Amino acid sequence: MNAIFDVAGTQIPADISTVIIAGWTGRDSAAVEHHIAELEALGVARPRTVPMFYRVSASLLTQDSAIEVVGPASSGEVEFVIVNIGGVLYVGVGSDHTDRAVETYGVTVSKQVCPKPISKSLWRLDAVREHWDRLILRSYVTRDGKRSLYQEGAVTRMLDPGDLLARLGGDHAALPQNTLMFCGTLPVIGALEGGELFEIELEDPVLGRTIRHQYAVHSLTIVD
Repeated sequence: MNAIFDVAGTQIPADISTVIIAGWTGRDSAAVEHHIAELEALGVARPRTVPMFYRVSASLLTQDSAIEVVGPASSGEVEFVIVNIGGVLYVGVGSDHTDRAVETYGVTVSKQVCPKPISKSLWRLDAVREHWDRLILRSYVTRDGKRSLYQEGAVTRMLDPGDLLARLGGDHAALPQNTLMFCGTLPVIGALEGGELFEIELEDPVLGRTIRHQYAVHSLTIVD
């Protein structure tokens, strides 16, 4: 995926060739186990390892303001994303938009079904490392014309980027160049449902800035 990112007013081109989705990245192992059990009850298979790293096609990434999905069973989820561009690590925000019906019979397949929206803006990771745990993730969903808060919480719910990268690479805490990784999400407020518009944001209250992205969701009719 060829992309242009805004970093503090500077336009940085990137050719992202590898995309990884990290799942089950919660810092609280008991909470992760509880969530796994909840999903098992819905028919979603238990992950082989925790955290779990899924590869998806880089062509799924999009910075567009709208996506198309098949049927009404998909929904978004806000995540911070880490990307290596030219040997420098940056952080942004994305949505691991997922088909929940497909997820019940194949998590890996469900990751590959829907587009993966990402922000047009990034911050250098080293600019937020000292106050990383102060960052806040948030999402809103508009469903049947009504906008509501869908997710909200500190990034402390998920593994620290350094810890997550170390688990990805074993002894090497590095993300390969031109690689982007989705790093886990928060519990939803209310029902796990989709809508016609999804808004995602990563807030830095220390430096007083926020990365935002929103996208409309167009559901294509399923014809049997």
